[in-house]
Amino acid sequence: MNKHSPSREMTRAVSVVGTETHYMPGWANDFETEALPGALPQGMNSPQKCEYGLYGEQLSGTAFTANPPERTWCYRIRPSVKHSARYTKIDVPYWKSAPCVDPDVISLGQYRWDPVPTAEGLNWITGMRTMTTAGDVNTQVGMATHVYLVTESMVDDYFFSADSELLVVPQEGKLRFYTELGVIDLAPQEIGIIPRGLVYRVELLEGPARGFVCENYGQKFELPGRGPIGANCMANPRDFKAPVAAFEDREVPSTITIKWCGQFHKTEIGQSPLDVVAWHGNYAPYKYDLTTYCPVGAILFDHPDPSIFTVLTAPSGQPGTANIDFVLFRERWMVAENTFRPPWYHKNIMSELMGNIYGQYDAKPQGFVPGGVSLHNMMLPHGPDRDAFEGASN
Repeated sequence: MNKHSPSREMTRAVSVVGTETHYMPGWANDFETEALPGALPQGMNSPQKCEYGLYGEQLSGTAFTANPPERTWCYRIRPSVKHSARYTKIDVPYWKSAPCVDPDVISLGQYRWDPVPTAEGLNWITGMRTMTTAGDVNTQVGMATHVYLVTESMVDDYFFSADSELLVVPQEGKLRFYTELGVIDLAPQEIGIIPRGLVYRVELLEGPARGFVCENYGQKFELPGRGPIGANCMANPRDFKAPVAAFEDREVPSTITIKWCGQFHKTEIGQSPLDVVAWHGNYAPYKYDLTTYCPVGAILFDHPDPSIFTVLTAPSGQPGTANIDFVLFRERWMVAENTFRPPWYHKNIMSELMGNIYGQYDAKPQGFVPGGVSLHNMMLPHGPDRDAFEGASN
């Protein structure tokens, strides 16, 4: 390995037969991948000496005693302690964490926002705009939602969140996530899941880029139980893709920003931290193509609860109640007889935030354009607008 390579292109593993280029299929699989032959130890996790002079290191996403544990063994050019020095607290004014009660919000009701306009000079960190918060980041309960605006790439700048995993939903433009465990490209109609603690940088492939972020403070996202639906439809595990191993070996002045207990801190290091040559485990980033989601629904009468369209769920400590449900209303046939088809008027214990990726939402035919956001807070009544009600009734 060249310790002074100026190239910014990561050295990637070759995908195994039957997978997409640079991706491995399956949700929560125990993957193994290496970017250099023989870099991954066999039969043990921490040999006395690793190949290529690498360092073995474990990244744990759950407690050691969790069942099953979520962890990944990494074999890297430098241990992570070399990628961490004295941190300096910095201000990231538009990225907020719960609890965050705005005293200027003096009225309650149904909220709807037009798309947030982009501006020059915004990267993944400075372009984050918080829309809502819930719970408490310090007790690891709840979440926040953001709109991201990206007009420039991160150059020798890296980021990770100790607070949360991030669910990224692009609406416009294309991004590339260079992570410690590999490279993920995201475009509209795809989503990405970035685990807590994983270091990465974000580059703009096609822009400007805008999208939505769900920041999950609590238990990790998982696939929902299908119940009577059975083994098929909704999001199938094989359609989630994890990246193959990829690494940078670059000694250049760099920065790492960490989000920790709602605060932001920055440290300066002398190399790229994306130096994991091989890894194995089940704690990894993913991407998912939303067009592979197979919806189910009513075929005779009544409108089913939105939970039937759940893609991912983050459980809480209360059985049957999620900390977060990520739900997708994609194109689908709505065949029914003598019934009101849009969502009915209701009040709900769960707050509902919707972002429009593309198309038209049946309950709001006008005024809810792609890139827009609507919010119906808990126990506040909401439902179709007048035109949607009249059209569905008549």
